[in-house]
Amino acid sequence: MQIESLTIRTKRMIDDLKTICANFGLGGSPGEYKIITQVFLYKYLNDKFFYQVRKAEPSLAKEKNLEAALEAMPDDQYEMLLAMLGGDTACLKKTHYISYLFNHQNDDTMKKQDGTPYPFHELFDDTLVDISNYNLDVFSVQTGGEEKIKLFDPISQYVIESAKKPLFCRAIINKLVEFSFAEVYEQNYDFFAQIFEYLIKDYNKDFGKYAEYYTPHTIATIIARIMVQDGVQNVTVYDPAAGSGTLVLALAHQIGEDNCTIYTQDISSKSNEFLRLNLILNNLVHSLGNVVHDDTLVAPRHLNSQKNGLARFDYIVSNPPFNVDFSDNRDTLAGENYKERFWAGVPKVPNKKKDSMAIYQMFLQHIIFSMKENSGRTAIVVPTGFLTAGTGIPKTIRERIVKEKMLRGVVSMPSNIFATTGTNVSVVFLDNTKKYDKAILMDASKLGTKVKVDGKNQRTVLSDQEIEDIINTFNNFETKDDFSVVVDYDKIEQKKCSFSAGQYFEVKIEYVELTQEEFQAKMDDYNDKLTELFAEGNTLQTEILEQLKKVKYEANYDK
Repeated sequence: MQIESLTIRTKRMIDDLKTICANFGLGGSPGEYKIITQVFLYKYLNDKFFYQVRKAEPSLAKEKNLEAALEAMPDDQYEMLLAMLGGDTACLKKTHYISYLFNHQNDDTMKKQDGTPYPFHELFDDTLVDISNYNLDVFSVQTGGEEKIKLFDPISQYVIESAKKPLFCRAIINKLVEFSFAEVYEQNYDFFAQIFEYLIKDYNKDFGKYAEYYTPHTIATIIARIMVQDGVQNVTVYDPAAGSGTLVLALAHQIGEDNCTIYTQDISSKSNEFLRLNLILNNLVHSLGNVVHDDTLVAPRHLNSQKNGLARFDYIVSNPPFNVDFSDNRDTLAGENYKERFWAGVPKVPNKKKDSMAIYQMFLQHIIFSMKENSGRTAIVVPTGFLTAGTGIPKTIRERIVKEKMLRGVVSMPSNIFATTGTNVSVVFLDNTKKYDKAILMDASKLGTKVKVDGKNQRTVLSDQEIEDIINTFNNFETKDDFSVVVDYDKIEQKKCSFSAGQYFEVKIEYVELTQEEFQAKMDDYNDKLTELFAEGNTLQTEILEQLKKVKYEANYDK
């Protein structure tokens, strides 16, 4: 009940921030997601700072007015305290506290260094920027050119009317002091996953060139629990089209956040901002430096230790875009410099609909190329049509997967498992350990219950029992009628490398023992029914002919 109450209160705080944006004409605007996510993160980091201070310094553990005690602390002692906090806690100056802004929101005596008045909205913005600069080395992500992307931007810039800027910032700061994150730091991934999903649900829509589809938490959990079964330590996790990070976060939680390092790349700046927030909420600050904003296909940025080739990873998960226009880079990617990575080929540009270019085929090739030799494991979401395509790049990819004995299995998901697309999807699991001589193919398309999301989009939701059935059946390599089948690679080759479970299900005919008398009675019954049907057919035919004769006679008479 405590967690449920905490969840409700946290979501209410998010709703209150959205209401403030709406009241100032920013509801649904391009800047709203920036304001909501940045203010949420500022509050989270502010409260976590005080939470960690109490843990780091026993003398402050039960201090009732902690902020006042810190403000009174000598500067040298304060600096020592900051050094004790650990790398996953943002360091704050005394002027960075939310309480400091709250206490100075109506202070007309505040002046800038040049002696001019210091409007509150500028104080608020400058505080966010200063926190970003003060924590630049730890809390920034980077562009492909290694330029650091800061934690915060000024937020009052999104309010058009100058007179309303300080009012807006006061409304925000007054709302933040009413809530405390103190209890959430004892929560785990499951809590933050649903809070994060709620936080960005209105903003995680198609955006940018390679707009991602949001991966539901349940699908991410299924993938993680299938991929990671035993104790795993000191491994790398990679997603070349990371989106908001749902897949890598679920996998990291299954492995253990302290036992893995995450590497991601995504062309969408918006996605990278969401991903950074997600990593911070889930104690993966140590991976922030590996989050890159750039085009993975044209310019993959994660290199090996010798810097003479691409890095190879222990675990790779991805839900890449399926069909996107990448015609501007198509010929470049088909050139000599990319042939080793895109060994199966590059989709041609359609004459009419460029945005139907099958970009997922490029990501699939890149992922296979990025797997560690003899140890890499992968799960990638693909359109279900990939499983049976009889020609072209999809078939070439499947043939290599089978030839190299990389296929661990496939799960075909129910339709509308993603609220943002009706495309039927499957998850392909690859394994480079060569420990499997067979693959499990699963058809879970009939599972789930249809529900409406936001009153319009229909989405399929899997029950807890259905989730357990998928995971256990897959991991145990069980064959179940019309659900799963275990097949060896030779049989898959005979079926033209089809990965569709339905093509391997046995066609079962039920046999019923009958006596001679029972058999004859059934045959007589069938004969009687057939005779009756033929008689009805003859009668109907006669009636039709009579009607035709009548129509013909009337037509001749009219002449």
